[in-house]
Amino acid sequence: MSYFFYALRALIWKELLAIFKDRRGRIILVFPVLVQTFLFGYVATYDLEKVDYALLDEDHSVLSHQFVRSLEASNRFRRALTLANSSFIAEVLDGEKALLVIHIGPSFQKNITLGLKAPIQVLVDGRNCVVASTALSYVSSIIYEFNQRIATLSGTSLAASSASITLSPEGWYNPNLESRRDIVTSLLAILNVIQVMFLAGQAVAREKEMGTFEQLLVTPLPSWLILAGKAAPPALIGLGQNCLVLLIALYWFKIPFEGSYLILFLSLIVFNLSLTGLSLCLSTLSANMQQGLLYTFTAIMPLILLSGFATPISSMPEIFKLATLLNPVRYGVALTRAIYLSGADLVYISRYLWPLIVIGCVGMLLALVLFRRAG
Repeated sequence: MSYFFYALRALIWKELLAIFKDRRGRIILVFPVLVQTFLFGYVATYDLEKVDYALLDEDHSVLSHQFVRSLEASNRFRRALTLANSSFIAEVLDGEKALLVIHIGPSFQKNITLGLKAPIQVLVDGRNCVVASTALSYVSSIIYEFNQRIATLSGTSLAASSASITLSPEGWYNPNLESRRDIVTSLLAILNVIQVMFLAGQAVAREKEMGTFEQLLVTPLPSWLILAGKAAPPALIGLGQNCLVLLIALYWFKIPFEGSYLILFLSLIVFNLSLTGLSLCLSTLSANMQQGLLYTFTAIMPLILLSGFATPISSMPEIFKLATLLNPVRYGVALTRAIYLSGADLVYISRYLWPLIVIGCVGMLLALVLFRRAG
């Protein structure tokens, strides 16, 4: 029995030494846990703070001003624009200048004074249905509190009071705020992250593990051409996956496509190449395929969490908001939603394309430098 425990202790000690002797391995054991714990703690939240809204007040009455003050006093909302008339609503929502447009009609105070219902129209950008639904729930709770104050002033209960504000919501780009529309269209970008990054993350690490890296270096091909050859297959496979997801969205889930297929595929090519450049950096840093997998897995979770796919970027701490500016997945998700759901043109999506191009170019240049140093 003592021999059994001695042998088991020796084997456990041997495995622990094998795990901890590599400096990169030690970092990977601790770093992902710290990063993901802080990310989930600060980023994975559905709460909204400082929701930007545009106000269209056609009543300009005492009660309408009181309602707007109660809205802003909640610290949930921040007025981004004040509109002169309804013709500016489309420009505000199309350009993502505000998440909500709150429209108070010209008979708002008159209807309440006469004991009638006074509807407030709330137009919400439905491209991210989770954020839109949360914002509408905040508006609804403020309306409920305002109605309680009206009932108290009139000396009646809220149930007995006939004078009250009613919420009239309208979702743009997603009329019924269906989560399927938002999720499936975002998957055009999200699903690529896993496959493209795993494939590109193994491209150089595989050569090192198989002992063919030195043979690759002595070929007459320049380093940039070798990396271009490594980058193309993952990007092409990613584009093929995009086509598959698009077909499922169109013909199985029957989500109407509002944009241009040419612009969509141009954007997805840029997005895939940007992901590939980032992954090749990780691959050139890896000594073997196992390290390449670990590095890629460590990178994937933060990229998805910081993309705005599930949780709103506006609610993240400032340091994480800045980190999202370097995240290609953020721009990929925004691109697919804008093109698919709202029919955005090339001029509009250029705000997302140029960061992807910069990230892709920097990633490829860094991978080239690391590739040459590894040789």
